Amino acid sequence: MSGEAAAALIVLGPLLLAGGFVLGRRTRPTRTSDVGTPVERATFETLHTASLAAPPLRAGLTEESARKAARRLRTLLGTDALCLTDGEKVLAWDGTGDHHSGQLMDQVAGLLDTGRDKAFPTACDDLDCPLRWAVAVPLTVDHRVLGSLVAYAPRESAVLARAAGEVARWVSVQLELAELDRSRTQLIEAEIKALRAQISPHFIFNSLAAIASFVRTDPERARELLLEFADFTRYSFRRRGDFTTLADELHSIDQYLALVRARFGARLTVTLQVAPEVLPVALPFLCLQPLVENAVKHGLEGAVTRSRITISALDAGAEAEVVIEDDGTGMDPERLRSILRGEGGDSSGIGLLNVDERLRQVYGDAYGLVIDTGAGAGMKVTVRIPKYRAGVHGS
Repeated sequence: MSGEAAAALIVLGPLLLAGGFVLGRRTRPTRTSDVGTPVERATFETLHTASLAAPPLRAGLTEESARKAARRLRTLLGTDALCLTDGEKVLAWDGTGDHHSGQLMDQVAGLLDTGRDKAFPTACDDLDCPLRWAVAVPLTVDHRVLGSLVAYAPRESAVLARAAGEVARWVSVQLELAELDRSRTQLIEAEIKALRAQISPHFIFNSLAAIASFVRTDPERARELLLEFADFTRYSFRRRGDFTTLADELHSIDQYLALVRARFGARLTVTLQVAPEVLPVALPFLCLQPLVENAVKHGLEGAVTRSRITISALDAGAEAEVVIEDDGTGMDPERLRSILRGEGGDSSGIGLLNVDERLRQVYGDAYGLVIDTGAGAGMKVTVRIPKYRAGVHGS
């Protein structure tokens, strides 16, 4: 069972008895052929209704999400009316008596300030209005009150008060998960921006200079390299999706290497070995490219006159295994460990740390980078990517 599912059950647990009572009172009698006791049926209906209300709430507390969730939440509580508010206005009202919404924000003002439940009579002048009592419960995330859930009934009810509190707790959990989702997305976007920032201005300048050098001597080569440069930058700065496919990432790497070879010529030799069956595998966007850039930098820096880089992407059962190896200057192992602990490094070191952290975030700690290196001994970086992982889809 996932942590989110467990959290939902923990929160909904105390609601099941109250929900069973309320739902048992409001739902139609079931056929005698149905399997299960009334309590079991009420429990199932409670969980089913909660599962339908969860997806909109995972988008955060907005007018649209509140409107989609309010009816499910009212069904869950079995009340005559229910509304959701944020800190400033009523987001959604479901049920009868929506003329009460005009004064609601004044009635819950204290709750929004203190975060304490509030029960109050509606003091309605309409004799036909069934709404005579209300209970308002704060919706909180990290001790911040985001809004309120307000349930209405014909009379004061201790059962409804308790059930509304439990439902509000469950809604708060969904809103907290929504914020975690947003934080994760923002973190990934920030990390991708950091990787994009590492596309060195010197690389761009040198690439354009190399292209310019072929304009007169070999116009067709210049045209091909210009197209490679355009496609490479378009891919690197694309805005869609957190993930890509191994095929697209390797294609971008091939374009990058074409530009590098145009500059260094015979000084750089690249060997590429790819198993076709791993090409559709999804992986985090810009995950391999920084590793290849690092191999080029360390392969040709200093007094090194020639360098060989080998890139392989092979089938390893339930995983794809990508290995990027160079025969360049390598790195002191202690310095590498310092970089991967986040204790500083140059742009290539930041790239290694960034990729390592993103792999661990998506796949777990077992899937961080495996790096073999030593001073003057080159570097071998191994990346293992599960072929299938929930939520990871190439785009």
